[in-house]
Amino acid sequence: MVMSLEKRCSEKGLRMTGQRRVIAKVLEDADDHPDVEEMYNRASAIDDNISIATVYRTVKLLEETGIIERHEFRDGRARYEIVADNHHDHLIDLKTGNVIEFESEEIEALQEKIARKLGYKLVDHRLELYGIPLDKDSKKN
Repeated sequence: MVMSLEKRCSEKGLRMTGQRRVIAKVLEDADDHPDVEEMYNRASAIDDNISIATVYRTVKLLEETGIIERHEFRDGRARYEIVADNHHDHLIDLKTGNVIEFESEEIEALQEKIARKLGYKLVDHRLELYGIPLDKDSKKN
């Protein structure tokens, strides 16, 4: 069972105000990787007393405590997601900006093998693939 964002915050000793709860809910409900502006739009639709400054402060706090993670997918925006219990990588569609999460045991094994070959123990990594959709005729090949 995945721990709720609010519970993660409590375990890290963060005080959960009503506005932080709203922002936590926005992050938990996100099926994309929203930037602060998008989080603010979603949060203020729930509670119109939330300011963009509150969202920025909360995001910074959640990032500093390791609860959420920041990504920059070449679109000029810092985007965020909750730190996952399982490792995954990202494929970014350059036409739409959509971010597709994926897992690959083969890629993980290859990265470990490369690190060992170069004399290292891999302790962390981030893989981002950037692409454009194949046209329908190309997919057949």
